[in-house]
Formats: sequence, structure tokens, C-alpha cells
Amino acid sequence: MSGLVLKLGPKERVLINGAVIENGDRRSRVTVLTAKANILRLKDAIHPNDANTPVRRACYLAQLLLSGEGETTLIWERLFGQVHTLSEILYDRKSNDLLSQAKCNITDRNAYACLKTLRQLLPLETRLLAQKIK
Repeated sequence: MSGLVLKLGPKERVLINGAVIENGDRRSRVTVLTAKANILRLKDAIHPNDANTPVRRACYLAQLLLSGEGETTLIWERLFGQVHTLSEILYDRKSNDLLSQAKCNITDRNAYACLKTLRQLLPLETRLLAQKIK
């Protein structure tokens, strides 16, 4: 059997289909066999106040879908719009590939894969914003 393998540290929390689960005192591995389960590591969660850049806003929207908060149809539309806007701004090859993959994830309604893909753009965004400040 295959599935998503979560490696959890001691006391690490994860949100699975709306339920917060906390690991015990030792590291552990959990295999999630349910396809398209909504999973979010709480240590990776973005606080609403921290969704203050274009990529972070897109990640936050994907996170909302995983947490089950809000009207999903509207959030999917907003997420697609945000990713489309990013694709007009970030047009290097790697960003283009990642944003194309994020759009496919949105079409497939796979918020977990979309968030995972978008998170790869965070270091690029950080570098670009640091250059702008200089």
C-alpha cells in the first residue's frame, strides 16, 4: 500500500480533514491512505496577518481549503486568480513550471499539492523582495 507518509516530531500537530492531531512524546510516522485527504502541518501554517505578499496570499488560500474554512468555490476561484496573477509577474522558467503545476492542482481540486507547489516559490519571492528594498 502507498499513501502520504507524515513524519512527525514529538508533540507536532497536524490538521487532517478538520481534526487537529498531536503526536506523542516520540518521533513517529503516519501513513495517510485516504486519497485527497486535507492535511496541513500546523508548523507550516501561515497566520492571516503573515499573508502579506503575493505568494504567501496564494499559500494562505490553499491553506484555507485544507482547513475547511470559508466557501470553497469562492476560495478556489480566488486561488486561481492569485496564481494567474503570479504567472504574469514571475515568468522565469522554474516559476513558470511551478505555477503551471499549481494551476493543474487547482483544476484537479488538490489543495495539498497546490500548497506544496506554491511553497517552493517562497524563497524566490523573499529574494526578489529583498532586492527591491536595497
